[in-house]
Amino acid sequence: MLKEVTATRYITPLREGGSLPGLVEADDFGTYVMKFTGAGQGRKTLVAEVVCGELARRLGFRTPRLVTVELDSVLGLGEPEQQVQELLRGSGGTNLGMDFLSGALGYDPLAFAASPEEAGRIVWFDALINNVDRSWRNPNLLVHRGELWLIDHGATMIWHHNWPSAEKSAARPYDAAEHALAGFAPDLAAAAADLAPRVTEDLLAEVTAEIPDVWLTGEPGFGSPDELRRAYARPLLARAAVIADRITGTQEDK
Repeated sequence: MLKEVTATRYITPLREGGSLPGLVEADDFGTYVMKFTGAGQGRKTLVAEVVCGELARRLGFRTPRLVTVELDSVLGLGEPEQQVQELLRGSGGTNLGMDFLSGALGYDPLAFAASPEEAGRIVWFDALINNVDRSWRNPNLLVHRGELWLIDHGATMIWHHNWPSAEKSAARPYDAAEHALAGFAPDLAAAAADLAPRVTEDLLAEVTAEIPDVWLTGEPGFGSPDELRRAYARPLLARAAVIADRITGTQEDK
């Protein structure tokens, strides 16, 4: 399971994120970017962050370590901004944190080129999870110590917002035309040959086991958190086998 920490101080909101994540200190003396259950799509965004972040890490991508953050809603009583106060008051309990990468810079494709191999692996992974949010407008990539790091996976696996149509939605192709790395001739064939066989039922069971039960309870149509975990794994397992042939919009595709 993810490491559990308790927030001890709310430092500042991070305006770059649409859901208003915040920088917090925790009782392990770590500093984390915290995403809240009371923001945006709520717990489903956090579930997507865990599934995709932990899957990425196991496939060898650089992504910040994830933790669960217990928040006492009174922590925000002293915040001067009403929006922040309301967010903290509405997010008491278990939230999500990710290691704060001090000194990291937002990715700029004009300043930092990716190799075809790295671009291919990232585009393939984003196609697998149907990430609509790693575009040139909003790369959701950081450059930290000269290396690319993947962040912000809340806008992925859109099928989990409508489970009755999940199978059909998960079968759709992936248009990478506006992907932040589409212009670097992504080597999708090499990425698929390496990564697809590694996305196994056992690996996905390990990944989905990291989701806290509290974010899975009460989902309509599911009798238990483990049943819902299996529902998250199934589309990814099926998609991994075929998605390389359904990616369009890259230089390789032209």
